[in-house]
Amino acid sequence: MVKRLLQDLEGRFESLKTPFYYYDTDLLAETLSAIKNETDKRDGWHLHYAVKACANAKVLRQIQRAGFGADCVSGGEIRACLENGFPASEIVYAGVGKSDWEIELALEAGIQYFNVESIPELEVIAEIATRMNRVANVSFRINPNVGAHTHVNITTGLAENKFGIAKEDMLHVIRVAQAMPSVRFVGLHFHIGSQILQMDDFEALCHRINELQDQLEASGITEVHNINVGGGLGIDYQNPDGTPIPDFKSYFETYAKHLKLRPGQRLHFELGRAVTGQCGSLITRCLYVKQAKAKQFAIVDAGMTELLRPALYGALHQIQNLSAGQGTLDGVQQADGDGRQAAVKYDIVGPICESSDTFAKDFLLPETRRGDLLAIRSAGAYGETMASQYNCRELPKAYTTEEILH
Repeated sequence: MVKRLLQDLEGRFESLKTPFYYYDTDLLAETLSAIKNETDKRDGWHLHYAVKACANAKVLRQIQRAGFGADCVSGGEIRACLENGFPASEIVYAGVGKSDWEIELALEAGIQYFNVESIPELEVIAEIATRMNRVANVSFRINPNVGAHTHVNITTGLAENKFGIAKEDMLHVIRVAQAMPSVRFVGLHFHIGSQILQMDDFEALCHRINELQDQLEASGITEVHNINVGGGLGIDYQNPDGTPIPDFKSYFETYAKHLKLRPGQRLHFELGRAVTGQCGSLITRCLYVKQAKAKQFAIVDAGMTELLRPALYGALHQIQNLSAGQGTLDGVQQADGDGRQAAVKYDIVGPICESSDTFAKDFLLPETRRGDLLAIRSAGAYGETMASQYNCRELPKAYTTEEILH
């Protein structure tokens, strides 16, 4: 494991315009290696990186070079992957609302397969494939009605969620596809949510998939070539330095132990947050420290336009004052002894004209001063990729370890 604290890079960051994203590509390499160490020893397991987590081109190229395929949810993501070296044959395409041009793009490129979420979508894919004289490989996303211990806004496997086909309709939709000459049924797809830390949730998914496969076999459908279990493994937002790499061993062993694959079946994973979440930080500068009547605010130059998760989900990221601290111990920042108070409580807020533009409330930092550099940690997933230009703000730039050090 590369042991490089963000504080060690503060001098390199000083000359850069804030806010910006920093990607620790050494940590990303360690993370990719940890995943490969667990999966390479198992036959027929395939890894697709969920591009929606982070579509930074430099990050994509590093993931592609590590041998991952890609899980895309838009035509734009398919283009980004093709431009950054992913073979079309290693791209799978999901999403509840695929536009005609996106389907055409995917068919023209020759992607591995579509994860189809409804019969109306299947009919459109079949129609376009017929017109283009192509055969579309399709895998059906089945909603398994399995709950997950995560935020309500990022559960995807319950019956009330918009994603997938009801498990009760699985057999019917497969029969419909089998009657279409321009469609080839190749497998089943599942995804129960994101930021899941309890292996019991993934075990429950395994048992549900086993049940559904038994039902298909009882109905005479035995050629299900691919089982795609999605992703969903979470990261440690509270202590990114203490747990920089997620528990891939437990995650993959859960599927190895509980999922009953049939002979010759290929198992697909679509990890996103677990791949890039911990390698990314949003670097921002303190503009003002404002003492209000009931609160003290640290006002920084990054906002919800750069990192939406706190405003969208109430998500809490660890925040470090790089100008005042000497790293973290068990997730708690240590002051550097330059005369600052060791622990001051702040609401850390951005400049956007919205009350929800808040990164943390009553958050303890070493005494923070105008001009200090702060790092908002664990921002490598659903950070830069969700940035917007609200308030006519510029999109943040991004830098990698190689660019910072050389």
